Amino acid sequence: MGRYTGPKHKLARREGINVLEKTSNSLMRRLNTPPGVHGAKRKRRPSEFGLQLREKQKAKAIYGLYEKQMKKLIQAVSLQKGDTEELFLSRLETRLDNVVYRLGLAKSRMMARQAVSHGHVIVNGKRMSIPSYEVKVGDVITIDDKMQKNPDIMKLFEEKNEISDFLEKKGPVGKLKRLPTATDINPPFSTKQIIEYYSR
Repeated sequence: MGRYTGPKHKLARREGINVLEKTSNSLMRRLNTPPGVHGAKRKRRPSEFGLQLREKQKAKAIYGLYEKQMKKLIQAVSLQKGDTEELFLSRLETRLDNVVYRLGLAKSRMMARQAVSHGHVIVNGKRMSIPSYEVKVGDVITIDDKMQKNPDIMKLFEEKNEISDFLEKKGPVGKLKRLPTATDINPPFSTKQIIEYYSR
């Protein structure tokens, strides 16, 4: 199955959280109502598997991953030494498209992914077009001159938004100072349940 390209409000309502990285009054009013004509009538208590599935789907929706990518990521961190949950979250957060978004170089992860795919993002002086590229500590990230002249990007530069502690930014240039932790992110999903889902 390909990447979801349907209505984003429907996806957010299905997961019960705002996965759009922006606020919308119409969405916030209906966020607790599942999509569909009979959405409000669905009151069944989910099973343990159902809970784990929903947490996994939340993470996929937020970071824009395919099922195959998510499974491969879990398998990779399971083989590493250390806290699997922390490693999993760190790998999600150090995806290039996510770092571009966190640095405020794009107003959403979808926009960041598109910018990377179209070759507008530069890592350590080299153009990078792979959204899933794993950013390393010390990597310097910027966007090309053409992207910097984009009206939406210019508007972002004017806003004084705080960035995460594990990142460093000066103008259109950003850097990964250290690997992120759960306390840096405070994710709206349970990493533990996601790990358990794939451990079945």
